[in-house]
Amino acid sequence: MTLANFRRGYERALEWVVIALMAALAIEVTIGVVFRTVGMSLAWYDEVASILLAWLTYYGSALAATKRGHISCPELVAMFPPAVRLPLALLAETLVFAFFILLAYTGWSILDVLATDHLVSLPEISVKYVQSVIPISAVLILIAEALNVPAVFAEARHGHGGGAEDKAKEASH
Repeated sequence: MTLANFRRGYERALEWVVIALMAALAIEVTIGVVFRTVGMSLAWYDEVASILLAWLTYYGSALAATKRGHISCPELVAMFPPAVRLPLALLAETLVFAFFILLAYTGWSILDVLATDHLVSLPEISVKYVQSVIPISAVLILIAEALNVPAVFAEARHGHGGGAEDKAKEASH
């Protein structure tokens, strides 16, 4: 299996996770609205909806990272002279990796503290489970970033990425 095939499969898996979370949130909100309309509010509705939205945000960020939809600024790197682009891309990637490693570590280390807390409306569910999205999504983003490193460095070497220099070259053709 090539890296490109693995990356596509990884992206597809994250797409399905995000789709499932979106569907769950839509169903949960619809059920909540229906029950409120008939005067029988669900005690757990608001808490679960906010959790699903948070999970959607975190897992959606991992999906965006696979598509290089955020985190970096390739246009900024592309504006620099060729000799500066690769070191700048390396610095940017190092900072991104450092941040998400720190987030994963911190998110993981706090789970033990949260183990004794439970949701207010669903006391059988531990906050540890709910907040596990932080270290899990940080690791998923790290994987996505690692899969994109070859493309990031290739763009830095060759000046691609939508920078002003590339747009000027495209306009002259």
